Amino acid sequence: NDPLEIYTFILQILVWIPDNEEVWQSAEITKNYKAGDSFLHVQLEDGTELSYPVDPAALPPLRNPDILVGENDLTALSYLHEPAVLHNLKIRFVESKLIYTYSGIILVAINPYKQLPIYGDAIIHAYSGQNMGDMDPHIFAVAEEAYKQMARNNKNQSIIVSGESGAGKTVSARYTMRYFATVSKSSSNAHVEDKVLASNPITEAVGNAKTTRNDNSSRFGKYTEISFDQNYQIIGANMRTYLLEKSRVVFQSENERNYHIFYQLCASAMQPEYEHLKLGSAEEFNYTRMGGSTVIEGVDDRANMVETQKTFALLGLKRDFQMDVFKMLAAILHLGNVEIAAVGDERSSISMEDKHLSIFCELLDLNCDKMARWLCHRKIVTTSETVVKPMTRAQAVNARDALAKKIYSHLFDFIVERINQALQFPGKQHTFIGVLDIYGFETFDVNSFEQFCINYANEKLQQQFNLHVFKLEQEEYMKEDIPWTLIDFYDNQPVIDLIEAKMGILELLDEECLLPHGKDENWLQKLYNNFVNKNALFEKPRMSNTSFIIQHFADKVEYKCEGFLEKNRDTVHEVLIEILKESKFHLCANFFQDSPVSISPFSSAINIKSARPVLKSPNKQLRTTVGSKFRNSLSLLMVTLNATTPHYVRCIKPNDEKLPFEFDSKRVAQQLRACGVLETIRISAQSYPSRWTYIEFFSRYSILMTQQELSMNDKKQICKIVLQRLIQDHNQYQFGRTKIFFRAGQVAYLEKLRSDKLRQACTLLQRRVRGWLQRRRFLAVRRAALTVQQYFRGQRTVRQAITARNLKETWAAITIQKYCRGYLVRRLCQLIHVAAVTIQAYTRGFLARKKYRKMREEQKAVVLQKYARAWLARRRFQNIRRFVLNIQLSYRVQQLQKRIEEQSRENHGLLERLTNLASAHVNDVDTIQKLESELEKLTAQKKTYEEKGKKYKEDSEQKILKLENQNKELQEQKETLEIKLQEKTEEMKGTITKGSFKGKNFQNQKQNYEKEIELLKGENKILKEEKTQLQQQIQQEIIIQDGLKMEVGQLTKQKIPELQKEIELLQTQKLDVEKQAHSQKRELREKMSEVTKQLLESYDFEDVRSRLSTEDLEHLNEDGELWFAYEGLKKATRVLESHFQSQKEIYEKEIEGLNFKVEHLSQDINHLQKLFREENDINDGIRLEVSRLTSENLVIPDLKQQVAELENQKLDLENRLQEQTIKLKGNGPTMYDLTMLLQKIKRQDFLPIFRTTEAQNEVDIKESLKDTIQGIEGLSNGLMQDEVQGELQSKIKQVTTRLAVENMDLEEKLDMKDRIIKKLEDQIKTLTKTIEKSHVPTVPKEYIGMMEYKKEDEERIIQNLILDLKPRGVVVNMIPGLPAHILFMCVRYADYLNDADMLKSFMNVTIDGIKQVVKEHSEDFEMLSFWLSNTYYFLNCLKQYSGEEEFMKQNTPRQNKNCLKHFDLSEYRQILSDLAIQIYHQFIIVMENNIQHMIVPGMLEYESLQGISGLKPTGFRKRSSSIDDTDTYTMTSILQQLSYFYSTMCQNGLDSELLKQAVKQLFFLIGAVTLNSLFLRKDMCSCRKGMQIRCNISYLEEWLKDKNLQSSNAKETLEPLSQAAWLLQVKKITDDDAKEICEHCTSLSTVQIVKILNSYTPIDDFEKRVTPSFVRKVQAMLNNREDVPQLMLDTKHLFQVTFPFTPSPHALELIQVPSSFKLGFLTRV
Repeated sequence: NDPLEIYTFILQILVWIPDNEEVWQSAEITKNYKAGDSFLHVQLEDGTELSYPVDPAALPPLRNPDILVGENDLTALSYLHEPAVLHNLKIRFVESKLIYTYSGIILVAINPYKQLPIYGDAIIHAYSGQNMGDMDPHIFAVAEEAYKQMARNNKNQSIIVSGESGAGKTVSARYTMRYFATVSKSSSNAHVEDKVLASNPITEAVGNAKTTRNDNSSRFGKYTEISFDQNYQIIGANMRTYLLEKSRVVFQSENERNYHIFYQLCASAMQPEYEHLKLGSAEEFNYTRMGGSTVIEGVDDRANMVETQKTFALLGLKRDFQMDVFKMLAAILHLGNVEIAAVGDERSSISMEDKHLSIFCELLDLNCDKMARWLCHRKIVTTSETVVKPMTRAQAVNARDALAKKIYSHLFDFIVERINQALQFPGKQHTFIGVLDIYGFETFDVNSFEQFCINYANEKLQQQFNLHVFKLEQEEYMKEDIPWTLIDFYDNQPVIDLIEAKMGILELLDEECLLPHGKDENWLQKLYNNFVNKNALFEKPRMSNTSFIIQHFADKVEYKCEGFLEKNRDTVHEVLIEILKESKFHLCANFFQDSPVSISPFSSAINIKSARPVLKSPNKQLRTTVGSKFRNSLSLLMVTLNATTPHYVRCIKPNDEKLPFEFDSKRVAQQLRACGVLETIRISAQSYPSRWTYIEFFSRYSILMTQQELSMNDKKQICKIVLQRLIQDHNQYQFGRTKIFFRAGQVAYLEKLRSDKLRQACTLLQRRVRGWLQRRRFLAVRRAALTVQQYFRGQRTVRQAITARNLKETWAAITIQKYCRGYLVRRLCQLIHVAAVTIQAYTRGFLARKKYRKMREEQKAVVLQKYARAWLARRRFQNIRRFVLNIQLSYRVQQLQKRIEEQSRENHGLLERLTNLASAHVNDVDTIQKLESELEKLTAQKKTYEEKGKKYKEDSEQKILKLENQNKELQEQKETLEIKLQEKTEEMKGTITKGSFKGKNFQNQKQNYEKEIELLKGENKILKEEKTQLQQQIQQEIIIQDGLKMEVGQLTKQKIPELQKEIELLQTQKLDVEKQAHSQKRELREKMSEVTKQLLESYDFEDVRSRLSTEDLEHLNEDGELWFAYEGLKKATRVLESHFQSQKEIYEKEIEGLNFKVEHLSQDINHLQKLFREENDINDGIRLEVSRLTSENLVIPDLKQQVAELENQKLDLENRLQEQTIKLKGNGPTMYDLTMLLQKIKRQDFLPIFRTTEAQNEVDIKESLKDTIQGIEGLSNGLMQDEVQGELQSKIKQVTTRLAVENMDLEEKLDMKDRIIKKLEDQIKTLTKTIEKSHVPTVPKEYIGMMEYKKEDEERIIQNLILDLKPRGVVVNMIPGLPAHILFMCVRYADYLNDADMLKSFMNVTIDGIKQVVKEHSEDFEMLSFWLSNTYYFLNCLKQYSGEEEFMKQNTPRQNKNCLKHFDLSEYRQILSDLAIQIYHQFIIVMENNIQHMIVPGMLEYESLQGISGLKPTGFRKRSSSIDDTDTYTMTSILQQLSYFYSTMCQNGLDSELLKQAVKQLFFLIGAVTLNSLFLRKDMCSCRKGMQIRCNISYLEEWLKDKNLQSSNAKETLEPLSQAAWLLQVKKITDDDAKEICEHCTSLSTVQIVKILNSYTPIDDFEKRVTPSFVRKVQAMLNNREDVPQLMLDTKHLFQVTFPFTPSPHALELIQVPSSFKLGFLTRV
């Protein structure tokens, strides 16, 4: 195992020898090397042979086997050294087009100088959540590792990105920040991630520039802290900057540019908003044209300016702020164009008419005269005086440039500060991830102060990196319980001490800067005196006295001392600073204040640790130098990095010409040494670089194990035994807890043993196969040769024998032979026949005798056997029967006990139900008794009314007698009045003459009186009309009463006797059921007691067992008797179970019948109670109407009579007045008094009587009549006229007689109505009495498919039917979509009522309920599936019963009758359709989330084909910080998950078309995720893995076939994956192969095909890599194909979902609501 032995004993080994151009060159040993040889005979790859001189102590490094070339991790190489690393990177970069490679904990990123499709969001999501070693190396993998460690350990992280200019540091840092912004999006609307990303374009604009090496080179270091909250979402960020290259503002080398922002500003100078800056093109300004390259090819500075402004706005930096910044930048450009003229040798001046100076002062609001003077003069302050000294032109130019650099430096810091304020956050950060984008080690032809600081920073970072690597190695060894040995690694602390220690280079530099006449030469001389020949790391160049050399960790660097002091001081003349302080432009003045006030109105919550503090007082003793500030900021950075977990990204520049995928080995090797990659390799190589798990070792090298070793169960022990046998030197490996650690070269040795073993096996197989082929070929040739010889010899003999004589002789000989042979044969045949017959006779006799003897023996044996076997069979049968009976009895006892317990429980249940029925019956009886008591109260009230009527009759008769007596008295008074009138007529004649003058007044009164009479007539008509209306109402009520009578009669005739019969039947059935239950209990108990007695008395199990010997038990089991017994037991138990089941079903049916009858009885009782209440209401109404009519009938005739009497009296009085006016002229005043009295009678007495309401009773009427009579009497007394008195008395008699007659009629009517009421009450009593004894027969109800509900029950419906419903309780034995059908039946009821508000409210509540339940169970697959199905069914019901023709084609006539009648719900259908789509999308997301983590392990990593391993255990170690916490999923797991989805969807009744669409979506996800992972895992791109993938696809296709889902088009979604698997298996060598690939891989894009070909990795030495020429050939053939240049498939893509209309076959009339729904308050209509 020693490398020397390998050189000695193994020919054709490959080694690396140094090369001037390629650094290292591969060579093959052509002659065995022996110890002590000074030359090594090798052959180069180009065929040239070479004798390479070697040192026996330092042999050339060995080359790794081809199987290990192209590894993802450099530490996985068996031989770890510089040429192996360089070759591995070259193979990956040039041939496989892979730019990322791991080197232990470092990610090596090579700049491809080309845009690659590997940074999209799909790639980000693919790496999210993955372990670092599982996927191909990527910058996203490092970012994910940092994010995962932060979330898992709650520890801050750092990502350190370094490299030289042009290596891609800025882009790498930008991609890490983009990864964090995408993965950890905040839930707020602040868009913090966008702000964090927006900071990059701004800092690049003001801090990046074009150099000869890079078009976008960062000229400052940047450390960005991205802050996260407790949910690990971005909440803000903070930025620190380091060592801005200020000299670039005033000086650029050839083909370089100033900072981008200047060129962006110049490109936008012509726009109106920038006119006040008075700018022009970049060629017009000294500070932008110095490098001679103002334009970058492919870059639009004007467009970039727009982008910069957008990012400013996105960060909240408004237009005013932007214009202030642009004003400062424009001022710097104008300052650079200020012309300084030399005045002699010692002076200089600036013209006051200088345009650029005036613009500079105008922009910054400065005093132009002062600025012009002090740019050319300086002030020297001493202890005694102040001297103004003029400056030469060179000094003035330096002062101008220093001022420009100072202004730009302050502006840069100010912009960074404002960015930090924009990214501040109000709360407290939980953790952070820092991204350090800093310059790598630099060495140029001329190195100055900037390179010194950069290399000093890299020394500090390298020291931190070495310590971290050392620490990780130690942790790995301790975790695996391996003895830790100190590893010698480079410690650069001496170099750091040389630079920063006391009296070191920086301190001496600061000391020289404090001296007023300090010079670079003096400082350099101090360095020489202190370090030359005293410090091995410091050297003085031989040929120079102005330089010094420092031995850095990467290389020796020579620094020119010129400019060190000036750059370290970074001073500006104090007078110029004072002028800027006096500026009225607030931004400029604030830059140079002693204690600058923050421009921002906000108070930053972030502690901004700027690497460049604001300048303090210009006092020289207090002024800090650039070096000291840089050292302080660097120490602060190291403290931060040491407090975090670092992750390293080393960016490599492959060539200086910026050519895509061109690899310059010299430049790469130089950078690998400088960035510490080779140091990591060296540390790893000194210990145990190759680390494999036991499982990987076992699967890879099981071919080297013997059968005896493989027969052991412990794989770990097997690995130990095999290694001890294969590698004798135990120091070459170590056994850890989970891994085996190998020293360098051991894996290559094991690979050689494995390949030799495989080669031997192949040789053996080839030998056997080739031997078999040759043997088969030889036998075929031999058979052919024999056939040819046969035919040839036959032809020759025939030709020789054909003559006439020979023919005759042969014919004669044949004839003789024929007869002779016939005779001989016949004779022989006869002899044989006689012998045969004789032998047969003897043998047959012998056999017959033998058979006879045997038959006799067998017969006797059979007889003996018969009796013996019969006895044994009887004994065996008896034993079996006893044993079976015992088992049967014990089993039956147990079963009967269980059945008795169950029967008792059922009987208890029946008793409880019967008691409930009895209690319900008692309650019904109570209600009937209450009704009877109410009837009795009504009869009592009726009796009271009858008594009141009798009293009323008696009172009316007495009043009539009184009225008759009064009439008689009035007649007598009338006669006396007539006599008196006749006496006074004569006296009145004299007065008539006197009253003639008053006739006019009397006529006027007469007219008024006539008008009043007409009013009375009108009122009389109104009363007549009211009377007719009342009569009509009375007739209607009579008709209603007749109808009630008819119904009561029908009830008494039909239902009451049937009710009585049904109740009697129920009672008898109840008694029978109770008797049967009691009798069955008794019988069962008796049977149980008998059985137990028999068992206890007759058999003892121990005796039976003791009697049964082992032989008996064996006999018992002969011919399956025990099995037959067991079958008999099973049949007996089945009979018992069926018997008990039938009894249980009979009881359940009887109970259901009883419940049904009880329900109908309760319904009938309710119906009768309603009828009774209606009768009571009708009777009350009748009574009210009768009382009202009686009062009306009493009033109306009186009024009529009074009106008629008054009219007659009026006529009589008018006639008499006319006669008396003629006869008695002297009686005028009496006539006047008479008219006045009549008017009073009308106004005061009769009008109130006429206007009495219908509610007045008879007593009031009679009292009013008495008053009228008294008034008439008073009138008659006043008039004293006999005629008037007689007439009045006659009228009163008529009135009284009429009143009496009408009163009698009303009394008769009341009696008739009382009789009717009595009859109805009697009928009601009889009905209530017969209810107890009768039973209404059940009439089958015809349902119409509606659910009656009340509006206040809507919330209960939604709560019970939607929110609280569990899918698993619904899908069993119920129609699919049952809740949807119930909801639609409620919708039909609202439509049936034509209640728009009710329907609208119910639909809104239903939709809101579905949304709520979906929101609450947004991650519950079963719930989403259930409500997707029900929403779909509800939508289809709304369509099916909408009444539209297109949806009614498949309806039955009954379903067409159930269509909605009044409302169009098309708007709600659209809402439900949108809701269903929303549920479907959430449903798909949940399914994808449940299955996504299984796809890669099951489809890609799991090996379905056992024995064909598609993985190569490469030996690279997974990151120690990554924990593989994923479960091991297989293809079976995926199929089981798919089956679970399918069965759940089927159980929930999901439509088949929707189910197919869901399956298609899932299969697309499986194919896309698998293919995306395949693109990002180079170790999976092999032929064997293609076979495994193809096998897994076939399992999926079989699953589709098994579920009958071939028509779902799910198989087509796997076509890209299937073609990728085919591409891995197909041959990839010739042009025909390339053509076949192009024709077959139609579903893969060109980018994807090329990616698979580049990533193809052989598993062993027998496979070949895909050559770059073949890849280019395929790529050329595919150039004409038009496809999307996209590598990854979009796993978030959703196919368009369609909801087909499928009418429901279920009739709404037959749907019943289960009790489990708790919807008892709903009733079917």
